[in-house]
Amino acid sequence: MKKKKRRLLVRTIILSILFSAVGYTMYAQFFAEKEKVVVGEKAPDFVLEDLSGEKHKLSDYEGKGVFLNFWGTWCKPCAKEMPVMQNQYEQFKDKGVEILAVNADETELAVNRFSKSYGLTFPVMIDDGGEVQTAYDIGPLPTTILIDSKGEIVDIFEGGLDEQKIKEYMDNIKP
Repeated sequence: MKKKKRRLLVRTIILSILFSAVGYTMYAQFFAEKEKVVVGEKAPDFVLEDLSGEKHKLSDYEGKGVFLNFWGTWCKPCAKEMPVMQNQYEQFKDKGVEILAVNADETELAVNRFSKSYGLTFPVMIDDGGEVQTAYDIGPLPTTILIDSKGEIVDIFEGGLDEQKIKEYMDNIKP
């Protein structure tokens, strides 16, 4: 009888610990205050691989302006701004401005087809699991984060951009 009581006590303690861990995880995931990226602060660093297998680390771009664009192949405003981004990339890539396009966790096949259909030559990466999107607290797509040559966030824009606005933004982050 003593063994049964001890076993019951151990099981109860283990279950209590498990429920506590699950409860804390749920709280942290859904209710805890998430830290948002803020204009004027350092951009969170990340490493993502592009469609060619080359790794891109944001901090390696210090000294250059970075036009960081979060997008999806299914997103109509994203599709509309991609050719314009490519055009402006060709104008600014030799002036110290880079475009990093981060796809919202879609298949490599879909992203590759999309990239090829628009003739994109800037780095296109897939955020497997959405870790970078979470770090930047990305909501609607497209969202563009402008980062200056010191690695600080200059502006955050949610929604599609036209050519004039992209040119203006690239001029603003040009070193």
